[in-house]
Amino acid sequence: MPIQHSDVLYTAVATAEGGRDGRVATDDGKVDFVVNPPKAMGGSGEGTNPEQLFAAGYSACFQGALGVVARNEKADISGSTVTAEVGIGNTHARVGNNVNISAAKPTVAAATAKSLIEKAHQVCPYSKATRGNITVELAV
Repeated sequence: MPIQHSDVLYTAVATAEGGRDGRVATDDGKVDFVVNPPKAMGGSGEGTNPEQLFAAGYSACFQGALGVVARNEKADISGSTVTAEVGIGNTHARVGNNVNISAAKPTVAAATAKSLIEKAHQVCPYSKATRGNITVELAV
């Protein structure tokens, strides 16, 4: 269910100029990047790209969701990390993305880690936003 306008706690604002071969910046100046297509897509690869920025945001958001789930389950996930791999390619005559999320949780058993990552995937705002739109695979 989408959040209502009155329930929004924070709104990030970013503006792109030049698309995949230009610049992206936030209104507060904290993010200001040159963006270029990666070499694999025929670009210079000198700047960052939208997939890297999406992977950074998704991994941070998922780590936060994992922390919430772990606290609720009284599980110790200290030292854990979350890595997001965001791919882009052609799918059925259009461009699409896929995401692989992997979490390393050295302080919990494998079965517990798997359960925690699956529960985090249900509550993570990025996971909710992409559900049914792109393939997301989870791994521990």
